[in-house]
Amino acid sequence: MEPNKVFLLAFFSIYLFTFSFIQANNNDNNCISFSVDLIHRDSAESPFYNPLGTHYDRMNKAIQRSISGINRFKPSSSSSKYLNHVQSMVTPDRGEYLINISLGTPPVEFLGIIDSGSDIVWTQCEPCEYCFNQTIPIFNPNESSTYKDLSCSSIPCESLDGASCVDGKCIYVSSYADGSGTTGNLATETLTMQSSSSRKGSVKLPKIVFGCGHWNNGTFNGHGSGLVGFGGGPGSFVTQLGSRIDGKFSYCLVPWNLNTSSSKMHFGQEAIVSGAGSVSTPMVDMPIKSFYYLTLESISVGDKKLAYKDLLSKPSADFEDHGNIIIDSGTTLTILPSVIYVKLERAVRNAIDLEPVEVPELGGMLCYQVAELVHLKAPLMTFQFTGADVVLKPLNTFIQVNDNLFCLALVPDNTISAAQFGIFGNIAQMNFLVGYDLKAKTVSFKPTDCTKH
Repeated sequence: MEPNKVFLLAFFSIYLFTFSFIQANNNDNNCISFSVDLIHRDSAESPFYNPLGTHYDRMNKAIQRSISGINRFKPSSSSSKYLNHVQSMVTPDRGEYLINISLGTPPVEFLGIIDSGSDIVWTQCEPCEYCFNQTIPIFNPNESSTYKDLSCSSIPCESLDGASCVDGKCIYVSSYADGSGTTGNLATETLTMQSSSSRKGSVKLPKIVFGCGHWNNGTFNGHGSGLVGFGGGPGSFVTQLGSRIDGKFSYCLVPWNLNTSSSKMHFGQEAIVSGAGSVSTPMVDMPIKSFYYLTLESISVGDKKLAYKDLLSKPSADFEDHGNIIIDSGTTLTILPSVIYVKLERAVRNAIDLEPVEVPELGGMLCYQVAELVHLKAPLMTFQFTGADVVLKPLNTFIQVNDNLFCLALVPDNTISAAQFGIFGNIAQMNFLVGYDLKAKTVSFKPTDCTKH
């Protein structure tokens, strides 16, 4: 059965729009707390899964997605002091994790791709003036008792850049860098999630603002049945939940080689990260709210400490001591500015008493041929964020590409317009409970066996 085609909404006006969504969705002050299973895109439960593919095939594609996905973090002008404008790249199928979610009353199930860099829930809707082929029914708002179009005078509509009015209903128009586009009604609807917490059953989330697309064209290519934005910006799923989850969500990602257990995502009180071993670092407020920015002060390879700013041989006027790395669960590898990566790789080579092997198809990644990861004797690597030292074990810094090939899970950003900030990817986050507190504006880490969490 072919899954739905789904897409991203365009970026919204920042401050007023954020307030509008929070105001629209926090009328219910009752806090909720629940957990859901996450589905890795390469697991057998995922529509992306190819049973004929090898582990090498899946890992190689994940590597390529990480590298090709760098551009979505780029400013439209490399001379911008801050990331004032991010290229609106259409990448609805790039997410690495998915969740089961339902839309409407009665609920219609779809599989939502989690994107921590986008800001809304979006799907195709009937009547479909122009939609992409799908074998399962397109969502029909007329069959849901909780669907409600937003009026032109509603605060979210008035705050939406480029919105128009047709017959008193709010219409959004979004275009993308590759010429694709989507147009439809801005509406509210009830979302339902199945809680993996004991005895909680389903959790209903009313009045979630989403895009109901009726005209969609271009190069959209998604295997998931929907997209759920988890970004920090206006209109995102977690921003809309606001006080209902006390501004808190967390996840615990199971390592790739342990596919017998599901990764988990938590909301509300179940998302609190605390206790022995937990550390917290401030989120940095930047003009682009979609991404979660942290400050990386240094990286240690074993006992060799590499100060982040000092690694930049000629820091540009654009470089700031704060907000220099994005934490992103949708990127597999950790990506660093080239000038920083070169010195870090040299430190890793010096710490490992083995000769690297060349694997041209992996684009020059640092790789070693050993039977097991333990034989690599890789050093611990510490990412020293402001106020939080996150110690990465070899399972966070090396990936097993095939039976006897292990490669460094950190790569350089070699793009022409390379910015001087990094991306902290999901392999680095595996076997950590990673918590986001949107009220306190912190991200917390706690070493955890995610197969048991």
